[in-house]
Amino acid sequence: MAAAIAIPYARDDYTVGWVCALPTELTAAIYMLKERHPDLKLPRGDSNAYILGKMGEHNVVIAGLPKGRTGTTSSATVAAQMISSFPNIKVGLMVGIGSGIPQKVWLGDVVISAPVDDRPGVIQWDMGRAEDKGFVQTGSLNPPAKLLLSSLAKFEAEQIKVHASMMESLAKQVPDYYFKSPQPKDIAYESTYQHVSGNDCSQCDDNMALKREPRKRHGLHYGLVASGNQVIKSAEQRDKLYRQFDEKILCIETEAAGLMNDFPCIVIRGISDYGDSHTNVAWQEYAAAAAAACAKTFLDVVPVSEVDKLEAVKSKYMFHIPFKR
Repeated sequence: MAAAIAIPYARDDYTVGWVCALPTELTAAIYMLKERHPDLKLPRGDSNAYILGKMGEHNVVIAGLPKGRTGTTSSATVAAQMISSFPNIKVGLMVGIGSGIPQKVWLGDVVISAPVDDRPGVIQWDMGRAEDKGFVQTGSLNPPAKLLLSSLAKFEAEQIKVHASMMESLAKQVPDYYFKSPQPKDIAYESTYQHVSGNDCSQCDDNMALKREPRKRHGLHYGLVASGNQVIKSAEQRDKLYRQFDEKILCIETEAAGLMNDFPCIVIRGISDYGDSHTNVAWQEYAAAAAAACAKTFLDVVPVSEVDKLEAVKSKYMFHIPFKR
């Protein structure tokens, strides 16, 4: 973990804002820092707790959500306070764990939000209205800056190099108990098959495993992330969402939709479960570390000189800040 560096940075010196939901995700982010910077005095009304430092060549401010307060509203409040207190933030990242679509991904893989067809990288699946014919999704979320999407295209094009760098960061910067993949078997079960009992699936019937394509070597996926306030722990509900969005979504989570309109960002999620009744915590630490290492590697391909040319997020969305200085 990076040692504190006694350099007199100011709040205007930070250009990358990094939001995560859980303490495990925050810990993983801290391990990715090249330098740890001293805390700074915050303006009145900002209730966030920040981690400051340098990641690659970027000055990064990291904030977690309040303990026990996950969801889109909480993430929106944290991001709004962040961009008010650090007015030069130009790049946003939402990094942590998520539930994967087993037809597309495996546990420990990483999903990175990216536009597909006419949809931005993040879809708020529970934003819409109930009609006689069923639930109709309405509205759309803002995409991230073009610079981030261009950098993401380069990131994907250099997949082998990127994956090697990501794994090196995991091995060198994260303790073994985070880095090692869990031993439990990675099995996704048929959506109608419920978890039997206990904290693992040792009692579940492997004959009910979902038949899927072989695992991809690199485990990095680019596409749609479905976000909403409701935690999905039902395989049947998960598969319903998968079909609703034309089998294009890769991951389901509960914070990103709260950010995209006021804090457009790249969402990076390590897959820790399949959003079903078989969920356990065995993969959470590894998935959080994999997502943080991926985010750190992504920042390496985002040029600092180009970030400096971007308009600050606050300049675009200042009317949405929920508190006054």
